[in-house]
Amino acid sequence: MSQVENVVGDRVLIAMQAVNISRLSTHPVPTVPGTLIVVAGAGPKDSNGAGKSSFIASITALLGDEQWRFASGAKAVSELLFNAELASGAGSRQWASADHGYIVGVFGPPGMNGFDPPTHDTASSGEQGGSGATTADGELVLAEDGGELFEVPDTSGGALTVWLKVNQEAPHLEIRWREGVHLAASPSEAERVARADEIWASLPKSAGKRDVVARDLTKVLYGDKVRCVSFLSTSVRSKVATNLLSQPLNEISPERVFEAIAALTGLDAELEQEREARRDEHAKRVRAAQAADRLAEFEAESKALLTTFDRRDQARIRLADALRCWRGRQARKLADAAAKDEALAADLQRHRAAGEAAAEAIAMVKAEIATLREDTLDRQVSQARKELSALQARAAKLDADRAVAENSADELRGQIPALEESRRFADGRDVPTAEQELREVRLRLNEALKALGVADQEVASAQAALDDAEGGPAAAQLNALAATGIPATGLLDALDVAEQARDAAHTPPLAPGPDDERALGEALKARYGKTGQGRGLALGELRGWPNEHAVIVDADRLGEAAAALADLPGSVLVSAAGVSVVGAFDGVATGREARIKAAEQRLNRAKDAQESAAQAVHEGEEAVAQAQRRLEGARAGVRLAEVEARLGERRARLAELVAAVEELAPKVAEAERQAGALDFRARTRDMEIERLEGRRHRHEAERAQAREQEARVATEREALKIDALAADWGGTVETAREWLDALPEEERPRAAEEWWRVAERHLDQALRDTFPSEDETEIPEELRFLLSEREGSTAREQATFAAVCGALASYLRGQEEYERHQRRQIEAQLVSRQRDLSAAARGAEEAAQSTAVHRAALTAAIKARLTRVAEEFDKLDTSYGGYGATLEFPVPPAPADPEQRWQWRVTPKWRRGEGQGFVPYNRRANTALMDEKAVKLVCAAAIASSGGGHLCLVLDELGRNLGKEHRREAVALFRRIGETYGITVIGALQDDMEPYAIDACGQYIKLRRSSDAMPYNEPPVIVGHDQHAERVRALAAYVDRGTPALT
Repeated sequence: MSQVENVVGDRVLIAMQAVNISRLSTHPVPTVPGTLIVVAGAGPKDSNGAGKSSFIASITALLGDEQWRFASGAKAVSELLFNAELASGAGSRQWASADHGYIVGVFGPPGMNGFDPPTHDTASSGEQGGSGATTADGELVLAEDGGELFEVPDTSGGALTVWLKVNQEAPHLEIRWREGVHLAASPSEAERVARADEIWASLPKSAGKRDVVARDLTKVLYGDKVRCVSFLSTSVRSKVATNLLSQPLNEISPERVFEAIAALTGLDAELEQEREARRDEHAKRVRAAQAADRLAEFEAESKALLTTFDRRDQARIRLADALRCWRGRQARKLADAAAKDEALAADLQRHRAAGEAAAEAIAMVKAEIATLREDTLDRQVSQARKELSALQARAAKLDADRAVAENSADELRGQIPALEESRRFADGRDVPTAEQELREVRLRLNEALKALGVADQEVASAQAALDDAEGGPAAAQLNALAATGIPATGLLDALDVAEQARDAAHTPPLAPGPDDERALGEALKARYGKTGQGRGLALGELRGWPNEHAVIVDADRLGEAAAALADLPGSVLVSAAGVSVVGAFDGVATGREARIKAAEQRLNRAKDAQESAAQAVHEGEEAVAQAQRRLEGARAGVRLAEVEARLGERRARLAELVAAVEELAPKVAEAERQAGALDFRARTRDMEIERLEGRRHRHEAERAQAREQEARVATEREALKIDALAADWGGTVETAREWLDALPEEERPRAAEEWWRVAERHLDQALRDTFPSEDETEIPEELRFLLSEREGSTAREQATFAAVCGALASYLRGQEEYERHQRRQIEAQLVSRQRDLSAAARGAEEAAQSTAVHRAALTAAIKARLTRVAEEFDKLDTSYGGYGATLEFPVPPAPADPEQRWQWRVTPKWRRGEGQGFVPYNRRANTALMDEKAVKLVCAAAIASSGGGHLCLVLDELGRNLGKEHRREAVALFRRIGETYGITVIGALQDDMEPYAIDACGQYIKLRRSSDAMPYNEPPVIVGHDQHAERVRALAAYVDRGTPALT
């Protein structure tokens, strides 16, 4: 009978019943799928002792949580059975521990559309009292103070009831199931226990003649789908996994975060399998190492004997090789001598033929040289060179003349534009006319220049007169005296002389004679006591002297005044004691203004005359320049005509030269060709003669060498002694060659000396292999004598070689049989031990490959599962107020220790703001954020484990580590996530969490035990809401208080 799979299928857990499980009561407990179910407790003192952990542990076992190790028989499930000693210390003598119990689960379709409504009322009001229960439109409230449930008929359609029998002895877990709702319903605990045994007995065996056991639970019930992940922190579990909600998330190491996710996703079992594979690999490697050690130990023990035997076997081979090489030496010597004799005979014949050929070649070369040395070609070359030189000289002269003519023509052409430009200024005048006009204008210019000079002199004189009138007479003398503090006045300050009188007085004589100057000096000396010749200045040259240079000074200060005027020659000092002036004045007029006005009028008339003279000079200069340009233009016309005539002559000459060059060029080229050809022939002839001379010398050397070689070869043939070598070989040359031809390719080229060295080396090695120690007593006496005789020289070694080989061969033949027997024994042992080692090594290698394949597959599975968790973590975070989250999980190397667990590291990260980067979870953050991320991470791991199917997430001590201000939000988040993703979250509560969880959960279950003396719990309190009314009505008969229904 084939085993069925996935019996539960897509059904979800809607109720469970525990029988003889810890101290839990046997009342059925309905569950609302896809929401948060909180399990609270009311023990004798606090929430502890009410069986919360046992309750949720039973659910995990029912849903196939892999942490129970079902593949190993799930022995830990048996620890959930009722233990009287643990239940009540005083009552242990009254109550017995259970040897078996039941965990019953009712599974229904997710929407419960398969349920049919009850056929008749089975939930009449109780007559036994109590608080009762009410069922209205899916709302279920059960609170019994002491009543018992009773059996009701199956009214469901589409539901499935799974019974797990938990045994103290193996098999620790057995599974049966039946369609419909089949719970143990009776008024009392004892009756329900008995009823459970009856129902179990009535259920068909799940695997034909036997029941499905623990190792097949997940496959048979759920098709190997993950239906439950859990965090259980109590001793009812064999292994306590890290609970991400038991402490602040940032206090949990990345290794423990991975352990928690592995526990939720079922990876811990696969990691344990990987560790088991490494253990198996290590064990097989140890066995292989032990087999190798045993083999090495035996090999070391037998190595000495095998080494001795191998050396003697090698000695036999070496000895045979030595004899063969000795034979090869003899054959090679004979063959080489015969081959050399044949080669020498051929060489002798060749040398004779070479000498004769060299003599004939010498005669031919001499005849060719005599023919080439005739002088006809030399005369032709000389004549061609002379003709070429004459033509080249003529061509060079023509080229030079042409270049001169071209340069002259270019120079004349360059003068024409300038001459034509200058010719335009002639205005049609010829050279004589232009020269006459130039002379006339130059005469007029000279007269104008003379008039300008007279006008300039008059302007200067008038300007000086004006300056004197404005400054006054003796102005310089008066200033010098004022500077020294001597009062004085000018002699003519108050006199105004008529203009003609002043000019006559002021104008010096044109040519004063020496007598006049002498008389004036004597008069001054007689009157003033000094003369005007003292400083080398003629007084007649001073304008207006002496009148305008005379000052009147106090008579007492004449000496001081004279000293003050020492730098002003011509100054006249007049004593104030008496002044009288006699002059040729028209009248005596006083006034400085009149003098200035008269000087200005004179200056104006002089300037007018100067301007008229300057204008006449300017006009004369322009006329001269124009006349010069006309003369230059006339002369340029004459030169232009001359240049054009000369240019015509140059052009005619240039044409003649070009024609001559063109006519001469072919002649020069032909002469060059003929001279070059003759030169080439002459050089070729000389080279040929030189080559023939070299050939003649070589032939003569070859002839001499051939004669020498002929004599040498004859001597060498006599030295070979072919007959003696054939006798040593014991055959003919042909047999020796045949023996050598039969040798391998690499041995054929060996020379006789090489054959001897190899033979000697083989014999020495054979002796060392046979007698490795230094003790000569091991060597037989005959062989020892022969060895002593062969020492000294190569000739003695070759003479005793055959005898030494024969004695050594006789000794080795005597040892061969014993060595063969010992070798067979050792080889048999080695084969056996190597076979064991090979099997162990092959097992270790296969284990290593299997481990590597398993590790690679596990790595891919872990990465895929963690990637799925990270994706769900991100979805949950962004869906419930976050900005995105992820997981970082580098692949760690496998540990070398087979007992060490493969430790992975998972680092949760999340964004703290929109657009920000991911921040690791162990950074400082508020506790509310940590609690929220922990809840989302747990739910993400659960969602990733479900594979799209319905999942149950079971948490022990839910929210134990959450802060009071965050507990309600965290519990509400569990509920929203569960309802959104169809996850049933079941969490056990401590007392301080109960007020927060009641408001936020989807179902509330409270387990009660009021006294330590009570072995079992009281009926639980259940408050919940299921939107599927059919599901509630189908279970109502099993949880309502009333009389037993008839079956």
